[in-house]
Amino acid sequence: MQLDSLPPAYFVAELQARQYREEHDFRAASRSAGEAAEIALAAEDCAAEWDMRFFQVENLLDAGEYDESARLAAVLVAGSSAALSAQLRARAHILMSQAKHRAGFLEEAAASARTAADLTADDADLETNVKARHALIAAQADSGLLEEAWAESLVLASIISDDVDEQLAGKAYWVIGNVAFLCNMVEEGLRYHELAAATFSPARNLDVWAKFNKASAAMRLAADIADADTLRCIERAELATDVIGGSPNDFNLLKLNRAHWTYLAGDVEAAISVLNDLCGLEEGLSPQRTGEACLLLGRAYIATGDKIAARRALAEAAAHFESAGAPHRAQQTRDFVKAELGGRSFKSWLVRVMGSGRS
Repeated sequence: MQLDSLPPAYFVAELQARQYREEHDFRAASRSAGEAAEIALAAEDCAAEWDMRFFQVENLLDAGEYDESARLAAVLVAGSSAALSAQLRARAHILMSQAKHRAGFLEEAAASARTAADLTADDADLETNVKARHALIAAQADSGLLEEAWAESLVLASIISDDVDEQLAGKAYWVIGNVAFLCNMVEEGLRYHELAAATFSPARNLDVWAKFNKASAAMRLAADIADADTLRCIERAELATDVIGGSPNDFNLLKLNRAHWTYLAGDVEAAISVLNDLCGLEEGLSPQRTGEACLLLGRAYIATGDKIAARRALAEAAAHFESAGAPHRAQQTRDFVKAELGGRSFKSWLVRVMGSGRS
């Protein structure tokens, strides 16, 4: 970066962007970073422009603007890729993977993460490779490709060493634990999440601590673990998110955890009330998580004996999983319907419900 070529306005915009980020005002941070990038472009400082575009995408991602963050990440990858190092291209692909994942394009998310992992497989930048594999595993797991996700998890576990930043290692253990839970290896899931928890603290990074506790609670609930430790995870995530703020997606995921806890605790009607609200959202929750909410709603209706409402919720769950690019998860939902409800085939029910214009 040639600092002498940049006007004072660039540094003002950059400083504002970083200050806004510290205040968790991610939309304002993205706007200021975009302004800094435009100033750098006019000054023909390509390195400064790329850095500020990258920072802009990071903030758009944290603000929940997934489509726009994915679009700009693609520009970062393609715009001047010939002049970029493998590390920089990999970093951009990781951002694109995260944005695609949260927007519900899981196959594209996995492809971008795989590209990033391949770009840094033989590189000295171990941290970027760990981040890439983390993104790849998360996309595979949400797609329902659990065997592939676990195989990648074992690769990731093998490359974590003392050379990896402690918090980054914690995030790696976190995603490995998630996959273990999904594979019904509960003890392995608990072990890896304990390894992750040892690296996180609210004093060091309250945002990461909140997100870990939220995700750990979700995985424990998915394994039907509704013990005191799970409740503590839920309460920590809620408290920390109230302090630091978050996107609509963050707060809705907290509601989903609470609803799941309430369902497992036996208050099915209260869970149904919250889940109906979540399943009816037009935005503020990714297609994948909306699918999970509808699946849980279907289970709750089964517990009340309302098979008609259960079939409708489960039909919507499968549709959301398909929309998210998670056909394996959609098929698991159909198999669940056949096992739990029997009777009319799920396919004919889905065609009838979707054909009637009701969702």
